[in-house]
Amino acid sequence: MNPRTPRRPILAIARAILAASCIAALALSGGCGKEASGPPGSGPTKVRIGYLGLTCEAAMFAAYENGYYKEEGLDVEFVKTDWDSLRDGLGLGRFDANYHLIMYLLKPIEKGLDVKLTGGIHSGCLRLQAGAKSDIKSVADMKGKRIGVPTALGSPPFLFSSRVLKAAGMDPAKDVEWVAMAPDVLGLALDNGQIDAVCDAEPIGTILLSQNKVRTIADSAVDEPYSGEYCCAVVVSGNLARKDPATAAKVTRALLKGAAWVDLNPTAAAKLSVEKNYVASSVEVNAQAISKLKYTPGVARCRESVLLASKEMKEIGLLGSTTDPTELAKNAWQDLDGVTDEWLKGLKVEKVAGGGPPPPMDPDRLAALFASAKDFRFMCDNCESGGDLCGQ
Repeated sequence: MNPRTPRRPILAIARAILAASCIAALALSGGCGKEASGPPGSGPTKVRIGYLGLTCEAAMFAAYENGYYKEEGLDVEFVKTDWDSLRDGLGLGRFDANYHLIMYLLKPIEKGLDVKLTGGIHSGCLRLQAGAKSDIKSVADMKGKRIGVPTALGSPPFLFSSRVLKAAGMDPAKDVEWVAMAPDVLGLALDNGQIDAVCDAEPIGTILLSQNKVRTIADSAVDEPYSGEYCCAVVVSGNLARKDPATAAKVTRALLKGAAWVDLNPTAAAKLSVEKNYVASSVEVNAQAISKLKYTPGVARCRESVLLASKEMKEIGLLGSTTDPTELAKNAWQDLDGVTDEWLKGLKVEKVAGGGPPPPMDPDRLAALFASAKDFRFMCDNCESGGDLCGQ
């Protein structure tokens, strides 16, 4: 099968990331969600956290298994769901919290999705890479080239790469051709000359590098201003944020503490996620994947990340012509009492013996390891369709 698809106009791409807009009317009217249960003094407050079973969700699993929710006076129920039900369920108050991709949420928030971002979880997962056989040496050389996109246009790698192209003076809608294809054929498409470059997320970027199929042109983990941005942030239902901000703060603090623990103990986090049956993977695969991210919880920097992403999405044409990106970012974010960078500076988490970063792995072994992980589900590459190396 030919993996190429025709280039689509930028507004059509924007509509492709608008799956949440169908619930906007309900969200704006307050939805049909319930408040987190438990009046003051009645014991732990019950909250529902939606999850997908992805390796990137390690911080929420760590927060549960290490007792961080209980420390905050919360009785957490995990509810496994799918992408659309998670996002829409948060907007309607069926779930109280999760953490999610900032760039994936901004367009739905613009259209009325009733959620609030409250703190940064991790960064550093998106790349724009040129084929090793191509003549592309810089972002400027991307003009007129074909860029492979994992699974679907509108995904976070597409959004990141569009921002990179725009910053270099290009029009992402006209100056390149976007080609959607399955993640596991990106390398083959490069080999066959069907595409000239790829945009991707970890661990796909590292796999392609280890196979000598690409060279990195832009990397959100190291290139300014993206290296300072968060990929994923805590998101709580608007219903919870309005009616019970104290509980929203407790959930946020527990998740940020979970992120700090994962940052210190990536191998232990991988083991916990697998052995407690949150993630369908091996500990070895999960540890290598987690180690590719930067789990550094933060508040002010995350707030800035939301604003920067809003401004650049507006410049690219992925937000409405009348949308004020500053107002959108303000609407998307909520400050909470006790959720501050000062609190994070004093935060202490346990260091697990042998739970630190996994040992470096040679490129061939790393590629073989991920190639064998058929049930592995990451997070940041795609938010709607399945694939061997990306989320459902």
